[in-house]
Amino acid sequence: MYSESDIDGAVAAGAISPDAAAALRRHVATVHAAPAVDEEHFRLLTGFNDIFVSIALALLLAALGQIGFSISHGLGGAFIAAASWMLALYFTDRRRMALPSILLLLGFVGGVAGALAGTVEAIWPNIGGTAGALAASGVGLASAVAAWLHWRRFMVPITVAAGAAALVVVAIGLLVAAFPDIKHGVWPILLLCGVAVFALAMRWDMSDPRRETRRADVAFWLHLAAAPMIAHPIFQLLGVFNSEIGAGVAVIVLGLYLLFAAIALAVDRRALLVSSLVYVLYALYSLFRSAGAVELGAAFTAFVIGSALLTLSAFWQPMRAMVVGWLSQPMRLRLPPVHQPT
Repeated sequence: MYSESDIDGAVAAGAISPDAAAALRRHVATVHAAPAVDEEHFRLLTGFNDIFVSIALALLLAALGQIGFSISHGLGGAFIAAASWMLALYFTDRRRMALPSILLLLGFVGGVAGALAGTVEAIWPNIGGTAGALAASGVGLASAVAAWLHWRRFMVPITVAAGAAALVVVAIGLLVAAFPDIKHGVWPILLLCGVAVFALAMRWDMSDPRRETRRADVAFWLHLAAAPMIAHPIFQLLGVFNSEIGAGVAVIVLGLYLLFAAIALAVDRRALLVSSLVYVLYALYSLFRSAGAVELGAAFTAFVIGSALLTLSAFWQPMRAMVVGWLSQPMRLRLPPVHQPT
């Protein structure tokens, strides 16, 4: 499967003409009965060789990490980071393999974080409190810098999301260090950080509303990072999993899911729906149990949610047209088109 950025790259390289690329997009949109943007493409595999290489890379990096860890706690992460960077020079820079590139990016950033965390643990075994929060912020900042360096060299779309997640760790660590009692109220902070990452994702999305360049791929991963930061704190604050929830809380959870669905339709991204799905399943299951359907509660829940998601998928475009129609004209122009441009 070729992504939108691949087609755009082929046009830039002169392999196909811009008119041919536009005709290809129109043909795909006609076959799918939806604009190309509605398919929410992102490149994960360029072929089965991606899986083969990824398995080999995972085995190699795990072995290097274990060897380094046996020598020093910080050395394991350093080995993984160094190997990930060197391997990326071939598999990412030259071969442009999708899944191995993602794995090597995570290996590099995670290796840098692991090396620093292991070093801090070796020097201060029982670090905690303000010092621990500052150390976590330092590790997060170093990880963000590592992600920035990797982006400057390889420009793997997931890199920006990894850097944003690292900066969230920095922000939370600094706040906990400055106000130690705030650690008991970390969920609202994480929610605000999630909204900030979502805003960053929308900035990337709005710079390429037709999703024809790498910017759309970057926005996809940012949305995927922001969604759990938004959904998880909200439902944790509602106490969904703390005890047996009542009908009132269950209705609120279902209402929030409908709100998330409206947002997902408007921005044409499904990450929020996926991240909050487990909470909706639990809430609906509780409603069925409270109504007396104890034995078939799980079956009824799966039937209702599965049917709803399939209906949403099948009628995504007309439902999205309705939601986008409620928005103002300037906002509609900055969102992905509802109909394929002629």
